[in-house]
Amino acid sequence: MVSDSTDLLRCKQLIEQKLDWGAVETWTSTDFENLQQRILDETGVSLSASTLRRIWGRVDYQHLPSGTTLNTLAQFAGYADWRQFVRSLSVPTESTTHSSDPVEPIRAIPMKPSINWRRLGWMSGITLGIVLLGMVAFEQKNPQVDAAQYSFSSKPLTRTIPNSVIFTYDASASPTDSVYIQQSWDQTRRELVDKNGQTHTSIYYEPGFYQAKLVVGHEIVKEHSLLIPTNGWLGTIVTKSVPIYLKQTDFITQEQIQLPIATIRQKNVALQPEAPFVKYFNVGNFDPVPVTDFVFDCRVKNEYSEGAATCQQSWIVLMTNSMPISIPLCTKGCVSELMLMNGSQPVSGKNTDLSGLGVDFSDWVHVGCHSDGQKLYYTVNGTVAYSAALPTSKVEIIGIVFGFRGTGAVKNVTLATKGKRIFESFNPR
Repeated sequence: MVSDSTDLLRCKQLIEQKLDWGAVETWTSTDFENLQQRILDETGVSLSASTLRRIWGRVDYQHLPSGTTLNTLAQFAGYADWRQFVRSLSVPTESTTHSSDPVEPIRAIPMKPSINWRRLGWMSGITLGIVLLGMVAFEQKNPQVDAAQYSFSSKPLTRTIPNSVIFTYDASASPTDSVYIQQSWDQTRRELVDKNGQTHTSIYYEPGFYQAKLVVGHEIVKEHSLLIPTNGWLGTIVTKSVPIYLKQTDFITQEQIQLPIATIRQKNVALQPEAPFVKYFNVGNFDPVPVTDFVFDCRVKNEYSEGAATCQQSWIVLMTNSMPISIPLCTKGCVSELMLMNGSQPVSGKNTDLSGLGVDFSDWVHVGCHSDGQKLYYTVNGTVAYSAALPTSKVEIIGIVFGFRGTGAVKNVTLATKGKRIFESFNPR
């Protein structure tokens, strides 16, 4: 397995020490999603949660990670790149001749600046941030590439999931054979294409709002938004590779969305020792709603709490054309592990009071989110649990996602703007 590599094992140990999240065996799928966001914040590169699960041995996978993945892990651990990290393991420190303690490798200074916006916000030297940004822009500039000489477009084939997308491109002007099509902001989903070709296809296993890119060498020459919608409600059970797609009759009733435990077992999915995640999506089925003026409302219930699922981790995501707005929920004793997104940045329960998002799932929980043009408010059972300033960029809600560890139910879903309901579901009058 990939996790057996000695160098990779040491790199993972350094990352585990840095995170201080406890034994890796106890990490949940949400933890890997949070790690994905942490790595993106600090390195500017996104490694998918599924890739991270493979690297940490949660999924059996017999191949070494790509060079991009290894470099990103090394940078997150505090090194310039993977080569520098591996070299550091063989460099003895002064303490090695006097102590039997494990050697802490010498930290290398990254050759390219890695900008962590949250840390940068705490610093008074804003000028330094501007200089660093200028350095990055200068390094990535490739005078040989004229974006006007390239074209790039795409067309999803269906409104069902999985969904294949036909990309049409012209990269014949490329000075290099290193031409790639990248499915989204995730650089690990980048595929090499023939620079003299015209067509490439990719498959998307989950709906969402993606930013597809045409890359020449190291420079993005064209990009465009790509919406992968659902045909109404889509239900999935997350598995190690491709999700299990549910028939609507499996989880939709006249009054609510609900996936019974018995149905999960019929799909041959084990609930122990680690319960799966169940997701319900509704994407691209209503007009975009601005986050500057919206009201979202629903009722949810997590219906599984056995064994490792005792925290009853659940979340609601308002999918946007930018960073999503996520509302995590769990039992009151587990709020330290929560991570939410407010449309601008992730917020951790490790250093923020998110106790208002701890709930009792023995009854329906009334969850809402709204804005007043200045701030964003999360409410639980009528009480404000969290608030934040609105994103400074133009952000619009284009989909809704519900997720549950184990399984859960949803009803009374509404989304409104300017006093008008744009979307509602399971909300009998």
